[in-house]
Amino acid sequence: MQDFLHTVFLACCFLILFAVAELLYHVGKVRVELTRKLVHLGTGVLTLLFPLLLGNHWLVLFLCSSFAIILIISLRFKLLPSINAIDRVSYGSLLYPLSVYICYLAYQQQGNKLVLFYLPVLTLAICDPVAALFGKRFPYGKYKIGASHKTIVGSSAFFLSSCLLNVCIVAWFGLPAQPIVFIALSILLLSALATVSEALSSKGWDNLSIPLCVLAILLII
Repeated sequence: MQDFLHTVFLACCFLILFAVAELLYHVGKVRVELTRKLVHLGTGVLTLLFPLLLGNHWLVLFLCSSFAIILIISLRFKLLPSINAIDRVSYGSLLYPLSVYICYLAYQQQGNKLVLFYLPVLTLAICDPVAALFGKRFPYGKYKIGASHKTIVGSSAFFLSSCLLNVCIVAWFGLPAQPIVFIALSILLLSALATVSEALSSKGWDNLSIPLCVLAILLII
């Protein structure tokens, strides 16, 4: 019963977040790129509650599937312009729920190790918007990698924010029983590979590639 109430609570929080983004877009005339980043960051913060409030991955699957369906319907009928009114093709909104569920499933399957859920989700929720905001504000050092157009400033912002986030996570969960040099190199490697993953991804696929890259590295090291 408690898990059910928590599921309803989280669903309401997500709906409120979408409503706030719509108000900012329609009433406040806030640009869609900013309302998208607000939803991106807000959903990232809310999903951090999943391990604390939900003890069953089926409930997480229900939440993620429900919002994926809502987003598909919104795209089909041109609803939720605060998320969808962009001038490029992006599957990011649809891939985000999938990546959250995969990370939660890995967290449960690996003995409820919170870092396996928190670090991938936070890397996507924080580092990706930071890279986008800095890249658009300071569009210097433009380069093309694969089908993606990126900037040195944006990629550097992603790498540095990822390093800082990793240090904070290590400080929060405590140092693992490894030499400090190994920990430092692991942080640099994880941040570098996550940055490459973001740079290689286009059309919103970074919403899947970034968390899965971070998750895979954590499982290896």
